[in-house]
Amino acid sequence: EQVQSAGTCTVIEPALGGSFVEGMVGAPRFLNPLLSDANPVDRELVNLIFDGLVRYDDNGRLTPALARAWDVGEDGLSVTFQLRDDVTWHDGAPLTAADVAFTYGLLQQEGFPDAALRALWQTVTITVVDPQTVQFVLQEPYAPFLEATTRGILPAHLLGGVTAAELAAQPFNLAPVGTGPFVVPPGQAPAQTGQLRLLPSPARWPQGIKLDDVVMRFFPDAADMAAAFAAGEIHAIRSVPAEVLPTLLQAADVRLISSPAPRYTALWFDMGETAVSELAVRQALARALDRARLVDEVLQGQGVPLDGPFLPGSWAYRPDLLTAYAPDTAAAVALLESAGWLLPEGQAVRQRDEQPLALQLLFLETAPQRALAEGIRDAWQLVGVAVQLNGVPTPEALLAALAERAYDVALLDVTPPRDPDQYDFWSQEAMIDGQNYAGWNDRRASEALERARQVWPVAERRPYYETFLRQFDAALPALVLYQHVDTYAVRGDVNDVEIGRIDQPRDRFESLGSWFLGYREVSVLCLPTEPG
Repeated sequence: EQVQSAGTCTVIEPALGGSFVEGMVGAPRFLNPLLSDANPVDRELVNLIFDGLVRYDDNGRLTPALARAWDVGEDGLSVTFQLRDDVTWHDGAPLTAADVAFTYGLLQQEGFPDAALRALWQTVTITVVDPQTVQFVLQEPYAPFLEATTRGILPAHLLGGVTAAELAAQPFNLAPVGTGPFVVPPGQAPAQTGQLRLLPSPARWPQGIKLDDVVMRFFPDAADMAAAFAAGEIHAIRSVPAEVLPTLLQAADVRLISSPAPRYTALWFDMGETAVSELAVRQALARALDRARLVDEVLQGQGVPLDGPFLPGSWAYRPDLLTAYAPDTAAAVALLESAGWLLPEGQAVRQRDEQPLALQLLFLETAPQRALAEGIRDAWQLVGVAVQLNGVPTPEALLAALAERAYDVALLDVTPPRDPDQYDFWSQEAMIDGQNYAGWNDRRASEALERARQVWPVAERRPYYETFLRQFDAALPALVLYQHVDTYAVRGDVNDVEIGRIDQPRDRFESLGSWFLGYREVSVLCLPTEPG
């Protein structure tokens, strides 16, 4: 038999190298886990660069991160963390308990700018037990404390001489060194270049990845970002704004991956001396809205109607305890009439005692929020309620208007804590120095929220939140409209992208090790074959 000699063959295989470029609206200011809360871009990037002591898993349960274990004292006043001994900073220095004590010690200093965060940590005594053990002692049992330890840890060996008042001015804030899945190479100037280069951490991907790096590119608005995506200048969009989604739906070879986001939009009612202080009016306004239609038409489907202030991923989520306000125009009209708000013949606005039923709707002036506010106004006008739209230009202006109660109804986006603690939103104390902007004054709900903070086991906390939900449902101080949905867009020329549920920003890169940009031809030695 004649045997063919060996030769060369051409095979197609994934191309190695290249930069995966993702677009985001906004710009980084503080890539520092203690200063990132106010800026969505900072929060996103900090999650990629830093780790906390603990983190939340896919089921909303706390699980170890930098800590390998923790123990709550029998009296509920102490929490002791044992750190992992295999963690190093991106510069190679080992993580120790001194880093943890330094980080949370900054939050205790008078110069730290966030008063609420400072007030929490000033009640905590921090002790370094040994290089791998740190203990926190509380003044009273406080179950939500564990969520506070999800905040990223800073390197004491690089920042140890810095005070809280000096922290915002540090070059570290744009050249951070963390322990998370991505490393920030030094010498970058994102404010000038409009982008930030990230390298995969060898600790997270010890076998390496097929790409060279991940580049975050920053845009002033959604339109510019969508244009760059359409032109092939970027491979992905982290969170597709509703206003550009229709354009992407028409694009060829684009994958859209949607996942529930940990935030919701709600209408806060001013429970003071306003027309909406009456329960029948609030219930009528709820019945007059078709939340599913608002989500579909205004948000392009980027939302899921939601009842109540707990998200479905929370162990306190109990929709069966809440009224699902299905749209019902006739019921809305009947409720308003039962409260004495009648529609004079030939007029469009209801009156009572010769006063019109006119409301001021407060919202942050952005394109999506204005479109939503207009949809709400139109629905309420159909049942005889006049609505004046009051869009304010900045989040600071919105907070000021809320604090001054300069509204009847406020349209708010809310990112609740992962722990179900709602004390800062709905307790009686929060009417004075918290975020109970509605002015809901309910003793039973407030006591339930306070007691839920004082016990650690979930089984003991759950009944208190059930009591709170029943009171919330009976009073309706706010109408939750929908849970947000984030849509991740990625071009088809990025291969082997598998993205599941995105609970935190780093989740979208879980399968990064297999991603590649196109193919290459490679010549290989072919094995000889025998003629058949």
